[in-house]
This record gives sequence, C-alpha cells and structure tokens, in this order.
Amino acid sequence: MQKIFKFFLNLFPRTFLIRVSYWVRPIMAFFLRGNKYSDPIDGKSYRKFLPYGYEHVRENVLTPGTLSLERHRLFWLYLKNETTFFSDNLKVLHFAPEQAFLKRFRKLKNIDYTTTDLNSPIADVKADICNLPFEDNAFDFIICNHVLEHIPDDTKAMQELYRVLATNGTAIVQVPYDKNREVTFEDDSITDPKERAKIFGQYDHVRVYGMDYFEKLASVGFSVEAVDYTATLSEEEIEKYRLPKGELVPVCKKLL
Repeated sequence: MQKIFKFFLNLFPRTFLIRVSYWVRPIMAFFLRGNKYSDPIDGKSYRKFLPYGYEHVRENVLTPGTLSLERHRLFWLYLKNETTFFSDNLKVLHFAPEQAFLKRFRKLKNIDYTTTDLNSPIADVKADICNLPFEDNAFDFIICNHVLEHIPDDTKAMQELYRVLATNGTAIVQVPYDKNREVTFEDDSITDPKERAKIFGQYDHVRVYGMDYFEKLASVGFSVEAVDYTATLSEEEIEKYRLPKGELVPVCKKLL
C-alpha cells in the first residue's frame, strides 16, 4: 500500500487529489473501522490509519474519516484544550484550509471565519500570502499550517502574517522542520524535481527548516513560544491518536 499511495500522491496535482478524496474517504473509513486508534477531531476509531508521504512514506498516520495527519491531530488537541478558539468571538484567517477542519470551523457560531490560498479549490479568497488583500490588524487568530515551506520569500510571508494579525492576537504557524538541523537549508540551484524531493522531502518544498525557524518568526516581530504539547500527554494517548511525539507547535503572539 505504501507504493500505491506514493505513486498517486506524486502523479496527480494536490487540487485534484482534494476533489477525489471526498469520494474515496467514506469507503476507506468503512473498511478500516475498529477501535485501536482514534481521531480526536471527529471522535471515530479505526483498526489502523492509512500510510502517507510523498518521498518517505509513513505508516499508520492518515485517518480515513477526516484525512487528518499527525500534525492536524496535535494542532486540534492544542487548540481545543489550550486556547479559547471554540468559545471566544474571533475573526479567524485560515491559510490553505485542511479538509479535517474546514466544515467544523465553518459551523462554529463564535468565529468569523475566512479561508485563503493561491491555489486551493476549497478556499474562500484566492490570495498570495506575500501580498494579502486584508487590512492591518484584521484577524484575532491565524492558522497557517505547512505553508511557508512552499513559499520562496518566507520572510515576506511572515511579515504579512504579522501585519494582518491584531494586537494580542495569536498565529499558529506550523512547518515541517528537522530538529537535528540548527540552520535552515535551501538551494535554488537544485532544479530536478526528483532530487528536490529527496533533499527537501517533497517536490514542491523550497527549504528544510532547522531550529532557527522559531528565531526567524521572532525576527519579524512575533513573540514566539515553541510548545511541546505531547509532553503533557501520556504515552498511551500519543499512540492512540498517532501524534508526532516531541513536535513543537509555533504559537506566535503580536504584543505591540
């Protein structure tokens, strides 16, 4: 199954896969039903999750119901248990909205919810993250998960996130990063898609972030906390929800 998933992920554009997934998801959820692993987003359980990965396929990580990955489930638990996202009246901006969250967030009565992306077929506003069509201080809460690794000028993107975030607002800006790498690596001279996939983990990634990522967020003005939320959970919970143990959630505040 690893080879099948890897083949289709690399063969078709992501926009096409998003559309097809709406039809395939219920079928996979039915055949994988069980009680060994649980998705905290919808509360459903399965005997196993699906594999996922463009270059390095990870086993048992993609839930068939919500199509959430490890990072989505970690984000959801942090959002639900450590923030007031589900109770306060907030203006929310969500970049590249994930299917796992989209319908659930749209149903929330307490938030004014806007989604944006340059290419996603399910986003409300088509926009370049480096040149956003929103006013300064427009949003109380920003969700930007696994977007910046695709953006050539990530500094400009971070500056735009900071600009449109309201004072005392929160932005959660997840990226894939290498905890063993101190300094972020990028090399535009590598142009072969297969070679880029090997080096950067995915054909459309432009860098591999190191631990200096959190410092770069701070350099544009954010007050940054790198939260290891899995440290508050038991080993049983981490395995049950298939969470990325030790992954740091970048929680950014605009305090000025």
